[in-house]
This record gives sequence, C-alpha cells and structure tokens, in this order.
Amino acid sequence: MVSDALEDSTENDAENDTENAEPVVVRLDSSALNEAKSILYKAYRHEPTFHYLFDHQRPGYDKRVRATVRELISLYFELDQDAIGLMLGDTLVAVAFLGDPELRLDLAHQFSWRIRMMLTAGFSSTRRYIDYHEQICAKLPDEGVHQLPLMGVHPKYQDRGYGRLLLEAVERLCEDNPRGQGLVLDTGNSRYLQFYESLGFRNLGEVQMGDLREYILYRDVSAPLNATVQ
Repeated sequence: MVSDALEDSTENDAENDTENAEPVVVRLDSSALNEAKSILYKAYRHEPTFHYLFDHQRPGYDKRVRATVRELISLYFELDQDAIGLMLGDTLVAVAFLGDPELRLDLAHQFSWRIRMMLTAGFSSTRRYIDYHEQICAKLPDEGVHQLPLMGVHPKYQDRGYGRLLLEAVERLCEDNPRGQGLVLDTGNSRYLQFYESLGFRNLGEVQMGDLREYILYRDVSAPLNATVQ
C-alpha cells in the first residue's frame, strides 16, 4: 500500500507539472512516432471522415485506424516533411504534419506504403483512403500550396486553445517557405468550420463520400502569426 501511494503521488505531481507548464512548439523527428500515433489515433477515431473511410461498423475498426495513422506518419517522416508538436513540460499533447508545396503526394504510386497499408489496414480501407486522397488533391489550387493532412490534439487537452496555437505555428512554417502560396486542410466534421473560418480559412470546395461531406479549406498565409517553433 505504501508503494501504491507513492506511485499515485508521483503521477499526480507529474500531472500537476504538466497542467502548470507553458506550451512550447517543437519540431518532431521519427523518435516521436509512437507518441504522435497515439495522439492522432485518439483524436481521429471518432471523426466522421475516419468512420467512413475505415467502416466503423465492421469489426476491427480501431485496428485499421491505428494502422493507417502509423503508416501515414511513417511515410511523412520518410519523405522528410515538416512535423511539429506542442509540449507541456515533458508531455507531447498535440502534433501536426505538413506537406511541402512541391510534394504533391500521389499515394497511388507510393508502392511500399500501399503494401504496408494493405497488410495492416486491409485492401478496401487502403483503396478507399487513396480515393479520398485523390479527390482532395483534385480540388487543390494550381499554384503551390502546403497541405495539412494530419493534425490532432490529445482529447485530454482539447478545448484549451492548443489547436489554434499549433495551427498558428504551422502557418508560420508555411509563411517561411516562399514556394507555397497558402495552406489547405480538409474536414468532414462541420462543427469545426466556424473555428477554421475564424482563422481566415475559406471553402475551396466539397467532396461527397457516401453520406459524408468533406470540406476543403484554404488560407492565405501572408498574415502575421504569433507562434514560434523551437
């Protein structure tokens, strides 16, 4: 009982340290893969887009989501794309992966990624994700734009302004890259639209996937930003 009490006390102290810490935006490398995977899995598993893409009514949904998040993160690290996170003390609470304007990623031709996806998430989920990706890419502007395919805040730390802070840091990275004219992201959750509109995003178009409507949003990145990346 004494050891249990000490363990509980240590955990509480660590949690208090995190709660009192100032958020800091940092660059991530592949050593953060497992932490990033956990955050994105928890952030995305209840989202309408993932419900549609990975058929949440069929057994094995959580496994397919975990596999897809892991393979997408791995792919972006392999392609040496920007990845940033938000730290509270020693705890990573939010992550974002940014696609370079010159990348114009074509998942259909990422053969090793496709094989890994089919082995872990299954053929139908892989095909559905590629179709979704291609429909989004078809709506992109002709000029170079940054894409934000993955961004999430751990559910425990949501509704505290951390998503806005992280998105501001993403936009700062975009602003520092002269090859990109703006930032594009998409969402199938209409309750986020007001948040994105408040940050200056406008609707580029929509993609219909079954009963789901996916919104493609664009923002010019010339406005001044507050967040910095360390």
